[in-house]
Amino acid sequence: MRYRTRVTAPAAALLGTAAALAVAPTASARPLALRPDQGTPGAETLGDSVYPSLGNDGYRVEAYHLDFAYDATTRLVDAKATLRIKATQDLSRFSLDALGLDVRAVKVGGAAATFEQVDEKLRITPVRTLPRHCAAQVCVEYGADPAKALAYTAWVPTPDGFAVCPQPNAAHTVFPCNDHPSDKADFSFRVTVPNTLRGVANGTLTGTERLDGDRTAYSYRSADPIATELVQITVGDYVVKERQGPHGLGLRDVVPTARAAALEPALALTPGLVDWLEQRLGAYPFETYGLLPCNNDAANAFDFTGLETQTLTLYKPNFLLQEEKKIGSHMMHELVHSYFGNSVSPANWADLWLNEGHADFYGLLYRYERGWADSLGLTTMEARMKDTYAKGDQWRASSGPVAAPNAANLFDSQRYLGGVLVLYALRELVGEDVFNRIERTFLERHRNSAATTANYIAVASEISGSDQSGFLNDWLYGTKTPRMPNHPDWTVTPVVSSLVAPRHRAPGHYPDSTATL
Repeated sequence: MRYRTRVTAPAAALLGTAAALAVAPTASARPLALRPDQGTPGAETLGDSVYPSLGNDGYRVEAYHLDFAYDATTRLVDAKATLRIKATQDLSRFSLDALGLDVRAVKVGGAAATFEQVDEKLRITPVRTLPRHCAAQVCVEYGADPAKALAYTAWVPTPDGFAVCPQPNAAHTVFPCNDHPSDKADFSFRVTVPNTLRGVANGTLTGTERLDGDRTAYSYRSADPIATELVQITVGDYVVKERQGPHGLGLRDVVPTARAAALEPALALTPGLVDWLEQRLGAYPFETYGLLPCNNDAANAFDFTGLETQTLTLYKPNFLLQEEKKIGSHMMHELVHSYFGNSVSPANWADLWLNEGHADFYGLLYRYERGWADSLGLTTMEARMKDTYAKGDQWRASSGPVAAPNAANLFDSQRYLGGVLVLYALRELVGEDVFNRIERTFLERHRNSAATTANYIAVASEISGSDQSGFLNDWLYGTKTPRMPNHPDWTVTPVVSSLVAPRHRAPGHYPDSTATL
């Protein structure tokens, strides 16, 4: 099958893109011939409705190569980020998102560039204006401290290294980037560590190099573009366990060496989970999948149960030591993100319901098929949706409509169970067969790109043969919960004003709202 055979390419071929990106003196489509005063600076935002300061305009990133070297004595990272960008205007200055990074040098097209760090932006002024449509290499050398105190951070220090949790807006605390899911790019990695440790990143291992000083460099490349919030780089005392998934899919788990045997029962569940989901959503979209039980069970390591990073799902090990009925539904939730959230990313963070609503929808279906009661003691999707429907107006009052979040309530239950309720309503309206075709068509059409809520509505209308914009807009943006198709007896509980006050959270900290736990 085509989607499997990509992983059989020779390692040398896979390394080609990374090598060219890392060492090429320039990647310009035409000479950088414009004077500095002939262009204009790129905007320092991509206009996201939830995170308006996130991302940068004036260019798009085509590829990243991240070269990390970890010092186990100082516990610091020495890094080089090499980007291939393409200007979308005559660009006299551009910016990358960057926070907490000690930037030492910047080059554009092989020439030293002027730079400054202002708030969360790294402003870069090349020697010459980049002409529109010009492709150029940008190299940023910097240092990073995974334990550095910041307003928010993606770094997760562990006793033997680190992992990263970039979602939603923290990848730029790990590497300078255009930190928005709408600007997906190719990624390659080189992670250098002491011989006693292992370096791991997204994608496929393409090379291992023994170096002087008892160090090893591990190289990886992703076969598909990645959004910055889905990048994973981890260092620690890990063993990589490989197994076979459906249709020849290679699975790999990155497991703390001392806990590999204890975690095996949970890891062994993955092939069955993939098989179940492929029957509903089609072929798994990437070259590999697996779990990363991060070597840190501390309560403050991260405040969520699991996090999808492309081809690797991050967990605390202790969670995975529980029996299957306690973890299987949530493992399905995270696997679904390979489709909704990773393969198809949100074009705006207001579209998060597409990620979380779908992940909970299929996670709950998986739970109920197995007869596992949920946290409310319910055992059917209909019963859970009836309970959720009753809360609809209250959630709309306290957390806004499903597809209209803000930064404070982005990860509230409204994006999770509220999103499930929207999908359930659509399925009730159009029937299960049509709904399934909507799901697969949406995934196929927007694979390896970013999509909006409007894109989903358009596919639903096309496949169902009827304009669904009014129906779905009421469910997604209305301040009142619409009537549920096929369930005229379902009622909504009146809003209690004392429960309307919004919850406020520190940036980057999002407790679990998933119903699959």
